[in-house]
Amino acid sequence: MLNIDEITKGFGDQILLDKAGFRINPGERVGLVGRNGHGKTTLLNMISGSDHPDEGTISYPSGYRMGFLSQKISFTENRIIDEAMLGLLEHEKDHSWKAEKILAGLGFSQDDFKKNPEEFSGGFQVRLNLAKVLISEPDLLILDEPTNYLDITSIRWISRFLTSWPREVLLVTHDRGFMDDVVTHIAGIHRHKIKKIKGNTYKYYLQVAQDEEVYEKTRQNEEKRKKEVELFISRFRAKARLANMVQSRIKTLEKSQTKEKLQKMKNLEFEFNYLPFSGKQILMIENLSFGWQKDKSLINNFSLNIYPEDRIAIIGKNGKGKTTLLKLINGNVHPVSGNIKINPGVHSGYFEQTNVQSLNDDFTVEEELISSSIDSDRQAARNICGAMMFEQDSALKKISVLSGGEKSRVMLGKLLMSSLNLLLLDEPTNHLDIESCDSFVSALDNFEGAVVLVTHNEMFLHSLANRLVVFKNDIVSVFEGTYQEFLDKDGWEDEEFAVEKRPKIAGLSKKEIRQKKSEIITQKSREIKPAKQKIEALENNIEKNEILIGKINKELLEAANIKNGQKIQSLAKELARLENLNEILFNDLEIQMDIFEKIDTRFNNQLEEFERE
Repeated sequence: MLNIDEITKGFGDQILLDKAGFRINPGERVGLVGRNGHGKTTLLNMISGSDHPDEGTISYPSGYRMGFLSQKISFTENRIIDEAMLGLLEHEKDHSWKAEKILAGLGFSQDDFKKNPEEFSGGFQVRLNLAKVLISEPDLLILDEPTNYLDITSIRWISRFLTSWPREVLLVTHDRGFMDDVVTHIAGIHRHKIKKIKGNTYKYYLQVAQDEEVYEKTRQNEEKRKKEVELFISRFRAKARLANMVQSRIKTLEKSQTKEKLQKMKNLEFEFNYLPFSGKQILMIENLSFGWQKDKSLINNFSLNIYPEDRIAIIGKNGKGKTTLLKLINGNVHPVSGNIKINPGVHSGYFEQTNVQSLNDDFTVEEELISSSIDSDRQAARNICGAMMFEQDSALKKISVLSGGEKSRVMLGKLLMSSLNLLLLDEPTNHLDIESCDSFVSALDNFEGAVVLVTHNEMFLHSLANRLVVFKNDIVSVFEGTYQEFLDKDGWEDEEFAVEKRPKIAGLSKKEIRQKKSEIITQKSREIKPAKQKIEALENNIEKNEILIGKINKELLEAANIKNGQKIQSLAKELARLENLNEILFNDLEIQMDIFEKIDTRFNNQLEEFERE
């Protein structure tokens, strides 16, 4: 158990946390959310002991062990397996099987176990750090962006691992789908405070929005009431018979505290400029082959046509060629054989994490944006600076002093400066917060041109992709359909992770098929019943509340007619309570209906297999 009580933390004039606190109880898996720069990493550092609050306390029981995923790379052993085993507890120092199991889940092969950690890419070195933390089995597992550099199958593995974790977890990630799959609670840093709720990110952001709406309505009502009191005082101050009433209102006014108007929170504002394109095809890839080594091909005889308004996601394990394919399309590398024909009217923009090295350290943010387009001017650059949250003097920061996340925002800003009809994006969201990721999805959805995207974020894949390029089993193929259709039809079966395998029908007699169908129908009924019962209960509660809301509205009208202020106030509070309750019930209803539909679809797909036979 971890208790954070009334902590305050700031740097210079910037206050990050002001008398903020929350508790992580035994067995809770808590997702920590908040905008970039609002204190998530600082809070993690204070919890882990590498930083301290200015005021307040962070406490936990004696002997309580914390494991913190570090992005810093430092290894002492010459073999992957030996480095991973450093995380084992003292009484388990010879339990190499535990290290092997977790390393395998994170994408290391048996051959990799004997290799030197220094031979691996930065992404795999971060995975090794993650393995050491998981192996140590701490009481509180603190994970800061654990999915960066992980591929989909590894993310699915760690999601399952964390869901079965018996102790506490504190998780920071920009991958909203991953967070919602793992956590039991959300703790959000918002306006220098920390709010914790039970549930997922959707419930948290809904609750924050409702709280702020109530706050603003209360503030407006109090402001109106204050003006009424001030008017009463000024009007009747001179009347002796009302002196007591005037004095009473003066005291009330002196005691009342004015609520400050909430400042509008700034979001990243993505809007890609579309360059009109009249052709039927953006580009054609014909019989493309490529390998970094002559005897080993990453891509072999691959063909693909990209059309306007395509949303193509490139998916698969790390190291199989996804980024290489983007580089081939962009012309950074050249194929061994085959060709890529790009329509003359195509103007593309390319984003890659390593491209931050191409930024000029001597330029300001504004100058870097101006230099990215021959048609740009200072005002256009300033507008993009504001959209990327480099407002006022922040636009004059030198590139050399920016963080990795800020440099990524500059790279995205450079894409916004130009008019494009093809976007090539390689993991563009690793340094964005959840709110910014939501804005980014919306911007891509609204972009009229084609998008080719490498991402391991399954929320992005579900939201955007209408076609897939799949790297699987050393083969590159095109899947004509959405990501959900891919999961339903093919999925990651060979990875032992995701979708259920379809029933094997070949060789079954008609009697056995009937029996199997009966078993599926029975199992479907068993699994779907709890969701169905919850849906019915929620619908009944919503209906009852709607009747009460209608009744209160009638009573409000009657109270207004007779000018009964006390009754109006009481009824208004009850009305607001019922409306907020119904919002929560509607949200729960959507979740249960989604569960119902997924179960229904899964079993119906199995039954369709038998019908086709």
